[in-house]
Amino acid sequence: MTRDTLEHHQVPIYFVAVFVAVTFGLLWPLSAQGLSLWVTPAIAVLMYAMFLQIPFLELRQAVGNKRFMAALLLANFILVPLLVWGLTRGLVERPALLVGALLVLLTPCIDYVVVFTHIGKGDSRSMLAATPLLLLLQLLLLPVYLGLMLGEQSSGVVAAGPFVEAFVGLIVVPMLLAVVTSAFARRSSAISLWNSAWAWLPVPAMALVLFVVLASHITAVVRDINVLLPVIPVYVAFVLLAPLMGIVAARLFALPALTARAVTFSASTRNSLVVLPLALALPEDVRGLAATVVILQTLIELVAELLYVRLIPAVVWPTSR
Repeated sequence: MTRDTLEHHQVPIYFVAVFVAVTFGLLWPLSAQGLSLWVTPAIAVLMYAMFLQIPFLELRQAVGNKRFMAALLLANFILVPLLVWGLTRGLVERPALLVGALLVLLTPCIDYVVVFTHIGKGDSRSMLAATPLLLLLQLLLLPVYLGLMLGEQSSGVVAAGPFVEAFVGLIVVPMLLAVVTSAFARRSSAISLWNSAWAWLPVPAMALVLFVVLASHITAVVRDINVLLPVIPVYVAFVLLAPLMGIVAARLFALPALTARAVTFSASTRNSLVVLPLALALPEDVRGLAATVVILQTLIELVAELLYVRLIPAVVWPTSR
């Protein structure tokens, strides 16, 4: 098997991981809940493996196509946050549901969105080139969005200490290690070989995280389904309306078909596995439910992507422009 073959089949691999995780978690709940100890290490490995594949050292390339980048940033950091604010107003009396939904819906995906963009006949290369800027901007803007949308609740819900610790330990440190590794890989054959070996790991690492996270939390999703019901319409509405945000942004900047589809996929696909550590760092009284809210979005989004890869190429500029 080649790396290209592995990456080409990663979506079916993820769905198999989800199916096995849900089955294992429901049939053997006690054993599955023990996997929660492995969530943080698995995510740390995934973050490092994923960041190694992001061309941080080629950030200029990401901003080379100014119309594409402008549409991408407009969709993800203005139009989508406005949509999320409107959709989540019904959750203001449920802080755990609200903070979980905000965490996941305000952060654009930087990993498997590239794959879905490729399958959906979008410009996956431009999408990959844009991932460093998307990641950096969402990390800078997320606290601002949370402060604005949570209002007075933000001080009681988002405790700075654990939140910063999770952010630094599971996102900043792996990202800096990846940047340093990539920089030295250009000078050292040994580090270049290390880089090449890790290039095989994002897909298995993503599958592992999906398995560990879903297996250890699926019983909580089932147990709390009545509590989670108010957030399900929010996620369904996001699935239906978020592509429109991408389409509007693409129209405003007169993008051609390939890049317009990339913007649409980016606006519709969220960063659930990256923000999960942040949800797990919330205060104890909201942590469990907020993390479950994030995981629930992953389950709904994976199903939605099956529709997106068929509908977006058919709707977003179906003839070449």
